[in-house]
Amino acid sequence: MTDSNPFTAWMSHMQGMAKTMNPALENFTPQGFEKLWPTMPKEVMEQFMGKGMNPEGLDAKTKMLLTLAGLTVLGAQAEAQVRITVRQAAEQGATKQEIAETIGLMGLFGGLPAMNKAMELANAVLEDDE
Repeated sequence: MTDSNPFTAWMSHMQGMAKTMNPALENFTPQGFEKLWPTMPKEVMEQFMGKGMNPEGLDAKTKMLLTLAGLTVLGAQAEAQVRITVRQAAEQGATKQEIAETIGLMGLFGGLPAMNKAMELANAVLEDDE
């Protein structure tokens, strides 16, 4: 290994992979990573994440809201995942109110800083999508 810092070497390697997969990515960042994951159409998400696999189970929208709840409790360490999940939840038909209530309820479990950060991220995503 030519670089004595394994983290720098790994980041350089990942940046190279990201550019190969998507030349529009200038750097391997959480925001750049999100560009690799397009929002799935509602029908596709429902088939693979919702009732398509288990007709008696939860629908994709509910699963996305539950995922958002868990990510909210994690706090700022899950920023990219929160943004991706908010986009997916909205695509599944979740309203701004449902997204806000999901995040707000998690303030009881993850604390107000985690809730505030998730609200900030969700607002940015939903404003961008308008």
